[in-house]
This record gives sequence, C-alpha cells and structure tokens, in this order.
Amino acid sequence: MPTAPEHNWVEELANFLRTQPQVSAVRIDPESHRVAIATLGQIDTHALEDKLAATIAAVETSLASRTPAVAPKGFSVREDGNATVVGRDHCATSEKLWQWRDVAWPAMRAEDHEHDHDHDHDHVQEHEHEHEHEHEHEGGHSHGHAHGHGEWRLLAKFAAVCGVAGVAGFAAEHLWPAEPWIARLCYIVGIIAGGWDAAVDSWENLKKREIDIHFLMLAVAIGAMFIGAWGEAVLLLFLFSASGAMEEFAMDRTQREVSALLKSAPKHATLVEADGTEREVPVESLAVGQRVLVRPGEAYPADGVVTKGKSASDESALTGEATPVEKHTGAEVFSGTINLWGAVEFEVTRLPSESTLQKIIRLIQTAQKLKAPSERFTDKFGTGYTYAVIGGSALMFLVWWLGFGLPAFANTEETRSAFYRAMTLMVVASPCALVLSIPSAILAAIAWGARHGVLFRGGAAIEKLAEITAVALDKTGTLTTGELTVVGVESFPTGREAEVLELAYALEARSQHPIARAIIRHAKTAGVKALELDEFQSLTGQGLKGKLAGTTLLLGRRELLEQGPLAEWAKNLPAADPELSEVWVIGKDVVGRVLLRDQIRRESRDVLDRLKAAGVRTVMLTGDRRHAAEAVAKELGVDEVRAGLSPEDKVNAIQEIRASGRRVAMVGDGVNDAPSLAAADVSVAMGARGSDAALEQAEVILMHDRIENFLAAQRLSRRARAIIRQNLAISLGVVIVMVISTAIGAVPLAVGVAAHEGSTLVVCINSLRLLFGRNR
Repeated sequence: MPTAPEHNWVEELANFLRTQPQVSAVRIDPESHRVAIATLGQIDTHALEDKLAATIAAVETSLASRTPAVAPKGFSVREDGNATVVGRDHCATSEKLWQWRDVAWPAMRAEDHEHDHDHDHDHVQEHEHEHEHEHEHEGGHSHGHAHGHGEWRLLAKFAAVCGVAGVAGFAAEHLWPAEPWIARLCYIVGIIAGGWDAAVDSWENLKKREIDIHFLMLAVAIGAMFIGAWGEAVLLLFLFSASGAMEEFAMDRTQREVSALLKSAPKHATLVEADGTEREVPVESLAVGQRVLVRPGEAYPADGVVTKGKSASDESALTGEATPVEKHTGAEVFSGTINLWGAVEFEVTRLPSESTLQKIIRLIQTAQKLKAPSERFTDKFGTGYTYAVIGGSALMFLVWWLGFGLPAFANTEETRSAFYRAMTLMVVASPCALVLSIPSAILAAIAWGARHGVLFRGGAAIEKLAEITAVALDKTGTLTTGELTVVGVESFPTGREAEVLELAYALEARSQHPIARAIIRHAKTAGVKALELDEFQSLTGQGLKGKLAGTTLLLGRRELLEQGPLAEWAKNLPAADPELSEVWVIGKDVVGRVLLRDQIRRESRDVLDRLKAAGVRTVMLTGDRRHAAEAVAKELGVDEVRAGLSPEDKVNAIQEIRASGRRVAMVGDGVNDAPSLAAADVSVAMGARGSDAALEQAEVILMHDRIENFLAAQRLSRRARAIIRQNLAISLGVVIVMVISTAIGAVPLAVGVAAHEGSTLVVCINSLRLLFGRNR
C-alpha cells in the first residue's frame, strides 16, 4: 500500500470501508490526531486496530496536506470542522443511527503497513472467530483461551486420555494393591489430561483477578487428591472435560450452520471490460455498473441484474430454499449464491460491501453479540453465584467441622469429613448448566434461522416474538409481491388491443419504472414485436412521448387524455377497478389502456389463516386507497384494515394496538414502514432487499420476501423459549436437589460429580434440538 501523496487518500479509506462492512464511516482529524468510526451496532474495535493503523499510515501525509480528493463511487466525503468524514452513501435515516466511537490514533508498525491488503480477505473469518465464544461466560466450560472451530476434538482427546487413565488407575488399585504407586501414576496422568484446559483458562483469569467454574473444578480435584480420593478427582475432571467437549461441539455445530454463509463470500470476480476482454479482480474493487462474468459452479461476487446468458442459481445458503431459481436476462442475482449450469454476465447493482450476503453477515454478527433479557440475568447471576459457591462451601466446612464435630479432613467408613462434604457441595452447586441454559439455546436458534431464511438480530427478538398476540402488516411488498402484473389490455374502439400493447411496449422499452417492467415482461411473453421509435422523450410526472413513422405517441396517466383535444370524449371512458392501476396509450387513430395489478403473494392467505388459528389478530396498515386495501384484505381474510395511512398514522395505529393490551409485531419493507417498525414490540422486515431504513429498524429479517418464514420464525421462537425454560428447570432443579442432599450428607463426591456434569450435558443436547429440529 503506497504512502505517497499521489495515492488518493479517500480511496484508501474507501478500501478500508469495503473490507470492513460493519463500519459505515471514518472521521479523521490529522491536526489533533483523532480518529473515529461509525457503526450501526456493537463491534469489537480491537479487531480493526491493525487494519486501521495501516490505512491511516497510508493516508496521513496526503491528508495532513489536504490533498484534493475525489470520492469513489458509492462513497461520500465531507468536512466536519477540522475533521474529514469519509463514508458510504446512505440514506439520511441511516446516518442518524450511526454510533461514533473514538479510536486511538494508531502507531504505525512497518509490518502492519506492509501486509494490510494481504489480509483483507481474512476479515470474515477473523470476525467469525472473534464471535465464536461470545456467549461463553464465566460459568461456561469453554471460556476459551484459544478455542476455535474443531476445538471440541482436542478437548475430546484430553477427556479420552483422562478416562483411560482413570480406568487404568482403578484397575491397578484392585490388581496390584501392594503397589499403590502404579494406580497413583495413572491417576496423575488422568488429572493432568482432564485438568489441562481448565488450568490454562484459570491461569488467564487469575491474571485478570477473576475466578470462574474452571477454578472451582480444579480446586475440588486438588482437594480430593489431598484427602486421598484420587479416583473421584479423575472422575470429576473426566466428566468436566467431556462435557466441555460436548459443549464445544454444540457451539461448533452452531457456528458451522452460520459459516456456510460466511464462507460463501467469493474473493475474486471476472470483470468484463467495455471491449469484451476479461480480467480477474478482487471482489472489493467492483463498482456499480460494471459487468461481471460468472461461470458454472462459481458464486456470484455481488448483487446484480443478468444482462446476458441463462442459468439457474442455488440460493439455499441465503433462503433455505432447496429448489434452483431460474435466471435469465433481467433477473436479479445475489452475492454468495451459486451459478449452477450456464455462463452468465450480470451488471453490478450494489457494492460488494452492501450486498445481500454482507447484510446477512452483519446481521448475524450483530445477533451473536446481542443478548436476550433472560440471558443478561443469568450472566449477572452466574458471576456472583460462582463466588457464593466458594464462600458457602468454606462456611459449611466450618459448620460441619466446628458446629457438628465432624473430622476436618480424615474420612472414615462411617463418616465423611467436613472437607469432603465441602468439596462435594462446591461441585453440585457450581453453575455450569445454569449459565449455559440460555446462550446455547439462543445461538442454536440464530443458527437454524440463518440457514432457513430467518435472521434474528439477537436473543431478545427470539424471546419477544414468542409472546406476540397481534401482527400488523404492510400491504405492498408484504402481503403482495410489490411487482405489478398486466391483467388486461383494452382499446377504443375495441379489437385493436394487440396494437395498443405494441405501442405501450415501444414506449416503455426505455424505462425502468415498475409499470414499465410489468408491460415489457407481458409484451415479451405475448410475443409482441419491438418497434423502433424515431424520437423518445420522458414527460416528467406525466408519462412518455415518442414518434413512430411521423406519428406522435403518448403514454401516461388519464390526465393526458383529459387535458388534450380528447378531453370531452375522455369524460365518458370507464373508470378502472379500485384495485387496478391503468396506463393510457394514445396513437394516430387508436386509444387504449393497459390494466395492472399488484399480485397477492400465494403464501399470504395460508400465513394469515394459521396466525388466526393461533389466536393472533392480523391488521393491515397501508398508505393505499381504502378500496384497493379492502379488496386485498377480503381475499386474504385480514381481521382489520386501516388504509390511507401516513408513516405517522402507522405509528399511531401500532401504539393503539399496544394500548389495547396486545403485544404486536410489525411486518414491513419500505422506508415509510421504518417508524412503525421501531414502535412495535417486535419489528420484522421483508427480505434482505428491503430498504436500508426498514432493515436498520428490524429485529427479524425474512429473507427474499418469504412471508411464510414469519410462521417459521414464530414457531422457532416458541420452541426456543420452551427449551430455555426446560434448561433452567433442569439446571436449577439438579442444583437444589443435590445441595440439599449434600447438606444432610447423603451424596458421595462421585455421585455429585455425575449429577453436575450430567445436567450440563443434558442442557447442551436439549439446546441442539433447536438446530436439528423442524421449526416450519
């Protein structure tokens, strides 16, 4: 990366933003040596320090001298006092949500500067590793000094060695009782293998003046050794390391479900130049409007529209849909999906950093950071509880020893010592299973959703969605497809409908309006021939004008007729049905219209019926005319319709529903839905293609506008809530029963160990049911 002034410093910052999709903007003040980054959610700034250091070192010279800069496509540059802000092109709503975080001005290291670009593509994997154990807290086994993918295999090997050594020691005690050193040696090997991971983690925590469950287990094992209970010490560490491996396996399996998305992000793209030549470029260098070639078996490197070729794509990684999706000229393609059989050229419509896949990755990363309310409770409870267990065990040791007169350390056949009982109490009261109860279920639910077209921003959304009793839905783009379809062509006089469609096709062929797309699609399907116009002009706000063989053609709204020489005649023309849109065409000696309708989603009726059957009230909130809204509502069976609403009216409607005592979820997709999404108890956005404003407010994203995924999300949230309650009941129940049993002296250390570790295993396995179960 050059540091010379001639290198555009804004481009350097743009490159940084392209490779760090969770960062929206960078603000740099070279005079005061201050730098800040803007994000839309919580991130770990430490992971960005090296890349930011390399970037700032590259731009510092030219920035200090205020070298004139040109903003790259998709980015903006503005002055903010003495500072300069370089950011992505975002809507105004998005910028209001930015959270600025000051970052220390980096001290540049030569090796950082030298290798920055070499590691750009590793960002996703780095971030994935960074979040891998976000939910493994003080009480969990895998607090993790270096845990990563496949770490459960190493833990399983340690557990296996511990188990084998324990069995060997037990056998040696009975086979060679005169040679106790053989059994002792086997037990020592088992203790070292079973306690190695816990010892490393405990040492790291002790350096930070913290203790956790690893410290408790090691303390109990060492205590058991001192009182001669070598077998119990090995059993404890074997079960502890085995359940730790099981927990790690559960988390690893959860991460692998999500990693299918993260790893599907392509690194290179085949760019097609204007002269038809091809060259391979890094994905992050792609710009909107460029043409890219994707061969069979390759992943699409960005979102775009097919301009040449025909194929099908595997979009299962994004939507969970197993059926290949046909792709032809004009079809949308999405980053990370796989081109199956035909070579396809497409035009990039979104920067790779803003692609569907990158939005999903950011959502997943955010979701793994955000905790459910009940999870935050167990975090606080678990931390203090760990200290309480140590203090309580020490107190009970004194009570049993001094109060009840039990021997301090010496066990007899009739009586277990006070120290033995205290060690047992410390084991059975430890909060392993309790602290794992919620995060294991939440992570499994997030992973299942990500693989099946439902993205949660965090555990809170999963918990809240299970409690909703009303659903408010936008009409256009939610209950309907948002794509107009031609339902009829009329001509005056009748009999010339084909000619009307031919003229409409000729005029709309150069437009990208939704109505134009519908007419073009219908005309191509009907085999209408394309006419070449002599002249073409867009009439702002009214329609289109063209010339064909010297004749003037017009296309537009009814006002075109009412304002011209046909005004009197136009008064007698029939009005279109309320649910239909109309486009009028005026030719030399023919007048006609094309009738269009927003298509209702096939799945909407079934979704609403099932919500009603579950006792959930459905309300349509739309800005459309009442007649059009009621026609759709009647066909779908919506409980209540509120039409002609402004964004403020939608917010008021949500607040009224909440005031009636119902917990409401809002489902929408547009910028005008963003305020009502924010007002709802649970906000749900339609599709990763929805507006930025809607996605920023949404806690749940239904991929590719699949309304039926709302039912899957709700069922998943209810199952997750049930499993969380089961986990809490299991973990707390075992603790209470075993603590009482230990207090009255009825539990040997080996039984306490088995009960404690067994409950941890049960909790992990129970949570995994979410990952493998059917939630549709």
